[in-house]
Amino acid sequence: MASLLGVSLLARTAITADVMALTMYVVLGLNMSYVAAGGVAATLTTGLALGGPLLGRIIDRRGLRTVLLTTVVVQVVFWLSVPVLPYGILLGAAFAAGLLMVPAQSVTRQAIAAMTTAQQRRAAFALESVQGELSYMVGPSAVILCAAKMSPGVVVWALGAAIAAGGTAIAWLNPPLRTEDEADAGAAGRPPRREWLNGGMVAVLTMAFGTATLLSGVDLAVVATLEEAGQVSWAALVVAVLGVASIAGGLIYGALSRSLPTWLLLGLLGLVTIPAGLAHDWPWLCVAVVGTGLLAAPTLSAVADAVIRLAPAGVRGEAAGLQSSVQSAGFALGSPIVGVAVDVSVPAGGFAAAGLAGFAAALTGCLLSRRCPSPRPPSSARRESARRTDATHVQR
Repeated sequence: MASLLGVSLLARTAITADVMALTMYVVLGLNMSYVAAGGVAATLTTGLALGGPLLGRIIDRRGLRTVLLTTVVVQVVFWLSVPVLPYGILLGAAFAAGLLMVPAQSVTRQAIAAMTTAQQRRAAFALESVQGELSYMVGPSAVILCAAKMSPGVVVWALGAAIAAGGTAIAWLNPPLRTEDEADAGAAGRPPRREWLNGGMVAVLTMAFGTATLLSGVDLAVVATLEEAGQVSWAALVVAVLGVASIAGGLIYGALSRSLPTWLLLGLLGLVTIPAGLAHDWPWLCVAVVGTGLLAAPTLSAVADAVIRLAPAGVRGEAAGLQSSVQSAGFALGSPIVGVAVDVSVPAGGFAAAGLAGFAAALTGCLLSRRCPSPRPPSSARRESARRTDATHVQR
């Protein structure tokens, strides 16, 4: 498990920095506008959102190594060619690279489910969410620092090498994605999508979207608040405090003796985010975002845990890919939603919009899971749930 989390951290850190690397290359390497850079970032993000379920479905059918090695080759070709591609071709190539991005995050989550018992799983997913926070804290910052010191072309080559190295290492480890009891799930046939993409799963995916929207919006709200106060240079410190608090929250949640419902965690996350808009300078803002940080990683880990629990083994890759896709969409939409709220009101409105988006997703998820309970899982899944003594938490 430790070796998997280590190489997955390498791959995920590089992947979280891919948008920043392309932005810096277009602006500094091609001497084009940030609007042009945003176009490349948008096509890459669109590819990521569409590629998650596709790659997950192929993993379910063809196995892990086939997908990992194929995506590694695609990433090597793309990142090596970035410095020689004209802008128009770069747009299309970025979409293809996003569509076939190394699925490090979803694979790690599936492997955690296969390599842990029910009692260990919450702590393992909490650790995985901490890993995600570390990747977001380190990846983009490292790219910005390197782009200021060396050629943007060299930066994109180094980033591509890191993605390829991480994907290759995961393929070499070839972690199990199913337990021994689930080994024949693929051979037994895929359950119909309507059987597992039910009210419970839609509820969890809705909360995944809401969590990502909230967290993406909070970053912009921090910048808007400090810009109005003339303290925008302190934004990096506030975001760092938010990240450290999230890591602490993930570790604390992993050490608890019992899980909390996903809708409750997300609802609390939304509620503690709204008052952060009352802070008007960087010291108070550092204090105000601690509550958001403490609940961020636990909520993300609860969402990941719930998706894995609700998905039958034969479609677990597709379900994990769907989770990655809806979270990518949430991260993409969070900033525009908060930006509109800031423009039509005050910076505090950004925190309110982000918090309300999370709270609305929590309420929707709670209502959906109660009104549309998931059907009883197939017999193989029931045996696995009984063996892990955790069937009572299948819906959260």
